[in-house]
Amino acid sequence: MLDFSLSEDQRQILDTVRRVRKDVIEPNAMRWLDGTFPYENMEKLAEVGILGMTVPVEYGGMGASVLDTVLVLEEISKGCYVTAMAVLGEVGVQCRIIATYAPEELKQKWLPAIAEGKFILAICMTEPNVGTDLGDMTTNASVENDRVVINGTKTLISRVDESDVYIVFTRVNAVPGSKGIGCVLVERKTPGISTTGTFHTMGGELLAELQFDNVEVPLENLVLHENSLRTLMNAFNTQRCLNPSICLGLAESSFEHSVRYLRDRNAFGHPIGDFQGLRWKGADMLIQIEAARGLLYRAAASADPFPDPTLAAMAKVFVNEMAIEVCSQAVQIHGGYGFLDEFAVSRNFRGARFGALGGGTTETLRNLVGRHIVERMDIESGISGLGFY
Repeated sequence: MLDFSLSEDQRQILDTVRRVRKDVIEPNAMRWLDGTFPYENMEKLAEVGILGMTVPVEYGGMGASVLDTVLVLEEISKGCYVTAMAVLGEVGVQCRIIATYAPEELKQKWLPAIAEGKFILAICMTEPNVGTDLGDMTTNASVENDRVVINGTKTLISRVDESDVYIVFTRVNAVPGSKGIGCVLVERKTPGISTTGTFHTMGGELLAELQFDNVEVPLENLVLHENSLRTLMNAFNTQRCLNPSICLGLAESSFEHSVRYLRDRNAFGHPIGDFQGLRWKGADMLIQIEAARGLLYRAAASADPFPDPTLAAMAKVFVNEMAIEVCSQAVQIHGGYGFLDEFAVSRNFRGARFGALGGGTTETLRNLVGRHIVERMDIESGISGLGFY
């Protein structure tokens, strides 16, 4: 007998997060649409330990699993997309790279502060002319004796002004192609870093472009060297579960608001939920949400310590596209009200649209899944019921 129920610890964490979501996050979601960072929400979540949930226990965190993190982000995003994305920066791949690959001195320096909610992280990957194809990255880190010198440009970066440390994906020593990609940790106040552009997203976040001009950091900050792209992408599979967890929460929020509207809104003398066409919309929304949940939770549960790359890719594609469809249908159900900022379904729809763009586009991930099918599936045995070939 399979058991799909949550553990008691998971239920307690979610109950705590749900109270914060309903009492603090949800009532103030409109405040963050102009790009203001939701410090108040982050402080409250830090008080209950959420910002340190992926920090190892020995450094003051919870040491939570990928599935635990998925559950928490799903709950937070039901109240506010901007806050969920801010939390993702603390509990996502940034923290896991430090906890897994940084030298002990930096772990001792930074991880306890992350656990206390006093240290904010940002990941710098995208470049003006490089998105999915990381092997074409032009930012370069040169090792010079006991220092690393970084030059290049990163763009579409979240939390540029708020972060204490940037986790920078970069070429190392000008080694060409994917073999040359590594990762360096750079404190925000290091000389030579400048903001060369800012952008406001349709979801409400502010993003920015960063220029690195002869930025020097200690050699120990180069946590992954040449030929490390596969290692980095294994870690990044965590993000391919956490990104869709936010989309899942947005879809759930839109569904719940739609059910209330179907019950409360009247037309032609009846609640609009009495009409079969709208009931079918609600049914389809719930079916898609539950199918997406099963795929995402399975991918997250595969983590050891990072999720299976193909399961994570399948989950991200399905959940991203499900959320766009469900949130769009919620706007339709609400009619003209669904187009207003004041209605959560409008904000959810705009936030959900980001999912299929960040953390690997759905087109790229379909290629990954397709390659897995062609190269690894045993034609004789095919797909077993609960296995994964």
